[in-house]
Amino acid sequence: MDLSSQPTNTSSTLTLGLVPPSPSSSHRNSIADDSITLQLGTRDPTRNPLRPVPLQLLEPHQNGNTIERERCDDNDDESREIEEFRILGHSMCLKRRRDSSYLSSPTPTKRMTVETDLEKRKAAVKSWGSQPIHVADPDVFDMMEQEKKRQFMGIELIASENFVCRAVMEALGSHLTNKYSEGMPGARYYGGNQYIDEIETLCWKRALEAFGLDADNWGVNVQPYSCTSANFAVFTGLLLPGDRIMGLDTPSGGNTSHGYYTPNGRKVSGASIFFESLPYKVNPQTGYIDYEKLEERALDFRPKILICGGSSFPREWDYARFRQIADKCGAVLLCDMAQISGLIAAKEAANPFEYCDIVTSTTHKSLRGPRGGIIFYRKGKKPKKGGLLLSQRDCNEQYDFEEKINFAVFPSLQGGPHNNHIAALAIALKQVATPEYKAYMQQVKKNAQALASSLLRRKCKLITGGTDNHLLLWDLRPFGLTDVPMDFFALLMSLLHIWNLHTFVCFFYLLATCHVVSSLLLARDNTTYPYSLSCQSTSNLPTFLFVGKIYEKVCEMCHITVNKIAIFGENGVITPGGVRIGTPAMTSRGCLESDFDTIASFLLRAAHIASMMQRDHGKLPKASVKSLQEHKDILELRMQVETFASQFAMPGFDI
Repeated sequence: MDLSSQPTNTSSTLTLGLVPPSPSSSHRNSIADDSITLQLGTRDPTRNPLRPVPLQLLEPHQNGNTIERERCDDNDDESREIEEFRILGHSMCLKRRRDSSYLSSPTPTKRMTVETDLEKRKAAVKSWGSQPIHVADPDVFDMMEQEKKRQFMGIELIASENFVCRAVMEALGSHLTNKYSEGMPGARYYGGNQYIDEIETLCWKRALEAFGLDADNWGVNVQPYSCTSANFAVFTGLLLPGDRIMGLDTPSGGNTSHGYYTPNGRKVSGASIFFESLPYKVNPQTGYIDYEKLEERALDFRPKILICGGSSFPREWDYARFRQIADKCGAVLLCDMAQISGLIAAKEAANPFEYCDIVTSTTHKSLRGPRGGIIFYRKGKKPKKGGLLLSQRDCNEQYDFEEKINFAVFPSLQGGPHNNHIAALAIALKQVATPEYKAYMQQVKKNAQALASSLLRRKCKLITGGTDNHLLLWDLRPFGLTDVPMDFFALLMSLLHIWNLHTFVCFFYLLATCHVVSSLLLARDNTTYPYSLSCQSTSNLPTFLFVGKIYEKVCEMCHITVNKIAIFGENGVITPGGVRIGTPAMTSRGCLESDFDTIASFLLRAAHIASMMQRDHGKLPKASVKSLQEHKDILELRMQVETFASQFAMPGFDI
């Protein structure tokens, strides 16, 4: 509605107008506040129009006074200005809203209240979210500090352990643990993974580069939580429940994840529970793999997956021979290189990638990365194979491992990947590709050979007589440090059935008498055990009357860590009478060949102490073992070990 009139002064160009609401709001009472604006305009096109002013229409009472069409609260009244004027003889009130910028700014009192509340919330988050460990949980912090001291003051000889660098530790303890990332890069089940995808893709690239692999022919999955998880993912992806696998027997140096049954038939791992496993073994006289028997068993058993690699095998693997056997029986060839992956990356061990279809590994151990697993698999076009092609898989010209294995890892077996681990692995793999890492692995092998030579000079017995890699197996049976074989109890029960009770008691009494006499002779001739004493000093002890665990326990008391293993006797009987010793961890701390000669003397001294304790105490209860920590020989050796170990630097942290 244009309320302008024709002025007498034609030079005036101003106009006054009320701009109505939209047509849908035709009823007068439905007009809302600020739906009418007062428009001051001009007919001069050269001038910019003025901004409309919002107005509120107020209706008059019958007595001529005005009332508001809509009640407003006090705060609203304060924010408006009311003006009364007449248009065409009608009295009208217009309520104009004040400037919005003024209204949007809170009063100083309100602003202070909001800021105080926000600060309180920030403080509440920091009170639990920003505390260091020693403040948040002193109990756990104290245990962690004790473990840090143990690592620094001790000699670490477990072949599957190593020390990581500070960068790997920082990645493991980083904010990446906050993100959930189920799926593969580019195909996640959650949003916000653009940087996580970049990290995992970079880890793929570095993993292939570390082992010299072409991305067109090899793929990799870095999400498995361990090598056991990686192996089971391969089985799950490629096999059906009940299908057959064949790997090295655990007492021969294999891994339980390859399928293992105890002598009484108990299924130990998931691989043996869900799949049928038939192991191959080492020659009990030489300790080497008997490839002739392996081929014979494989052709009879016809496994769908043939596994090479193990946990406690100190010699090289003949991958070419494994390839021939796998082709003959129509099997996929899987290599578990968990123990020797660092040597393979540094080209200090035979390369399984030339012959195998799938390669799995842990990411710690000799790789010096975080604790996890990794799977490499062939992809692309299959090369032509020789031999008898008996598997239906060979009808396919392309490898089909990628989709099956990735789906087995997730969603079949795992949930979201550990992004902090993948980032830490990427850091470690970058180091693996450097000349410095190659020099490190060369030193690992030199140290293992120096340790083997030192023990052999002292007449100790090593399985296979030495080592080709980073570990060696020491046969402790000449010390009498071995468990009673399970077959010994079976023999006694058989004799009890064959003989009458009187004959059986007489036999056992004679056996015990021989043990007592031999112990007395040993006590007379060898009261103490100097370092120069050879391993053959106690070879006259009955090997089945002692407990091999005590050697591991004595070493632990002296701050030397090793792990006891089962070994094959010359008659094929399994006895837990050996220890596995590895050199990667102490090499990471800077030890050289001469240092491992000193370590060999510590190990031999611990063996003599353990043999003496078994002679005096037999199978020790836990209470006795604890009391022996203050034994003078143990205290003396512990002090020597701590003095030796504390000379060397500790990767990853200061102490």
